[in-house]
Amino acid sequence: MYTIELKAVPSDRFQPTGFPDLGPAKFQKPVGNNGDWVDAILVESAQSMANRFEAVGWSEALQEPVATLRGLPWVKVVADDDGRYLTSSRTEAHRLASAFVKESVNLNGEDMVTSIRDTFDLSDDTPLATSRIAAAIFALDPLCLIHGVFFADKKWPGQPKFARALTGFIEAVDAKEAYSGGVKRDDVRHSIGDGLGGSAEGYGHVPYHRTEYTARKIELYVSIDAGQFEAYGLSTEATKLLLAVARWEVRSLLDHGLRLRTACEFEPLRDDGIAGLADAETLASEIRTLIDGGFSELADSDEEPMIVRWSGGKKRSG
Repeated sequence: MYTIELKAVPSDRFQPTGFPDLGPAKFQKPVGNNGDWVDAILVESAQSMANRFEAVGWSEALQEPVATLRGLPWVKVVADDDGRYLTSSRTEAHRLASAFVKESVNLNGEDMVTSIRDTFDLSDDTPLATSRIAAAIFALDPLCLIHGVFFADKKWPGQPKFARALTGFIEAVDAKEAYSGGVKRDDVRHSIGDGLGGSAEGYGHVPYHRTEYTARKIELYVSIDAGQFEAYGLSTEATKLLLAVARWEVRSLLDHGLRLRTACEFEPLRDDGIAGLADAETLASEIRTLIDGGFSELADSDEEPMIVRWSGGKKRSG
C-alpha cells in the first residue's frame, strides 16, 4: 500500500475527471474523530489509473512494448486483408477478452474463442482450475494478471475472471470550485444572421464557462496485492516478475509526471509516500534479469507476440 501526497502544477487549480450525466464525482469524507465531514472529489478513477499504469509499458510510436518489457508474451491484432497493426492485448480495455482478440483467428486458422477455451481447459460442469488458467494467461499476456481480465462470454464455460491486482486512484480533500471562462473568437465572421452558419457550425464569438478545483490535500492511493500474485500458483520467478512489473509501472508513472489531461497535472509533494519503492531503473533491471534468465512460464516464448488476424468481427443483424 502506498499513499503519495501530490501537488497540482503549475498552479493549485486542477481539472478532475468527469462522468456522463454526473460531472465531477463529488462526495463527503470524514476527517478526524469529532464527526466532521469535508467535501472531496475523485480526481482520477481506478479504471483510468489502470490505463495509465499500462501505458507506461507501451510505445505508441513503435506500437509495441517498451524495452523493459520486451520478451514477455502479448497478443498483436492485425488486419486480415493487409496485416497492418490494429490493436493488442496490452492496449485493449478488456485485454485478452477484447472483442478484437476473441473475434480473430490465429495463424493456424483457429478462432480465438476456441483457442482460449481449449487452452484454459474450460468445459461445462467442471470447476475452474485457477492455477492452470493463470499459467495459460501468463503464456499469452502476463500483464493481464496484474491489471485484471474477465472472459465474459458464454462460449467460455465458467467465464474466468481475474481481479485487478494493481489498483490506484486519486482523491482531493476539502475541494472547492474555481470558476473561470473565456471566449472562442471569430475574427472573420463578425455577425451571424438568418441563413448564415452560427455557433453550432463553429462560427462567431462563443463564450464558455469552466469549473476547476483547488483542494487542501491531494493524494494518490496505490495498492499492489502481492498475495494475489502468490495465489496464482506460478513459479517463484514468475511471481517476482509480476510484482516487479507492478512496482515499476507505479514508479515510472510518478517519475515521468502525472499529466492527466489539460489543466490537470501533478507531481509528488514529498518522497516519504514511496520510500519503500525502489527507483524505476533498479526495478527495470530486476525485470530484465528475470526475463533474460528465463523460467518455466517463458519456456515456450520466442520473444515475439502471438499474431492474430481480425477480419471485421461479427456482422450486425438487420
